Amino acid sequence: MARRAPLIFGKETIAAGTSLSTALNLPGQSSYTPVAMPLQIIHGRHNGPSVFVCAAIHGDEINGIEIIRQLLLQKSLKRLKGTLYCIPVVNVYGFQNRTRYLPDGRDLNRAFPGSERGSLAARMAYVFRKEIISRCDYGIDLHTGSNHRTNFPHIRANMDDPETARLAHAFNTAVMVNANLRDGSLRSYAVEKGIPVLLYEAGEALRFDKQPIQGGIRGILNVLGALGMIKRNIKKQPHPSMETQSSHWVRAEKTGMIRHPVKLGTAVKAGDLLAMLADLLGQEETGVYAQRDGVVIGRTNLPTVNEGDALFHVGEFKVSKKTATTVEKFEESIETLSQVRGEGLGEGDYVEHEVEESYN
Repeated sequence: MARRAPLIFGKETIAAGTSLSTALNLPGQSSYTPVAMPLQIIHGRHNGPSVFVCAAIHGDEINGIEIIRQLLLQKSLKRLKGTLYCIPVVNVYGFQNRTRYLPDGRDLNRAFPGSERGSLAARMAYVFRKEIISRCDYGIDLHTGSNHRTNFPHIRANMDDPETARLAHAFNTAVMVNANLRDGSLRSYAVEKGIPVLLYEAGEALRFDKQPIQGGIRGILNVLGALGMIKRNIKKQPHPSMETQSSHWVRAEKTGMIRHPVKLGTAVKAGDLLAMLADLLGQEETGVYAQRDGVVIGRTNLPTVNEGDALFHVGEFKVSKKTATTVEKFEESIETLSQVRGEGLGEGDYVEHEVEESYN
């Protein structure tokens, strides 16, 4: 089979079967403070889809950065078909300042499709959609919880689209949410252009979380396998994925301190106790209860809360024994992934021997 043509990216030429580490120049705050978005491009020897995987569009959501770092260590990518664009930090400004937002206080994920002459957020969105999204057929956007919240690993996507749903099932989290599009988001713009995008929500901002990281790497490899870009057996998944059409937040009815909160991934029924809420003197405690059946996919990490604060995010399901079993199998499958310590790898890094050995 003939090799593919080289990929032209800016002033760079990437030959088929090679990769390039480069960066996209971004609007700077001054000519003395240039800023660039890091980027790794793998241009496979043979034809296949073009896919982007990006993280930290919210600058404090760093789990995805580690997911991409470990993804790029996988030997299966050496025989990639198609082209893979990996962008570990989209919002470089927010990442540098350990904040979700840009210096002007705007949310980059509400600025798409962007503008060449708009605000800083609009200009950055314009660069990303022009240089990355416009080149791709599919996308995976990596996120974590925000504002001192943590998320149970789950996929948010347009499950009404058959191709998106196929890839969401391939990713193989325990929970998938058929999520509405948000105006100005990266996913909204891409879907409008006919590009299926999976949004992976997992973990907590400004933290590396082992389970979400390993689940993210495995999920991305599964998607690449489903697209025929790498050799991977995805016919036998370790567990099914449950889809929900809706979710809701349970909010604090009074100010106080959270005690004994249920863990993420817990299957609950309407009326089940989620936590106790105590007053500041410890003289009065009230229960926080589930409003409808489902699985806890998000929760606050703050022990002190104000009246009206969002405490627990519940993906709504008809709860059965199968619900809890699916979550347990997901957690077990992540825990049993092979781990090694070696050159370039740290304790807890992701290595699948089955995937690696298939290319020896």
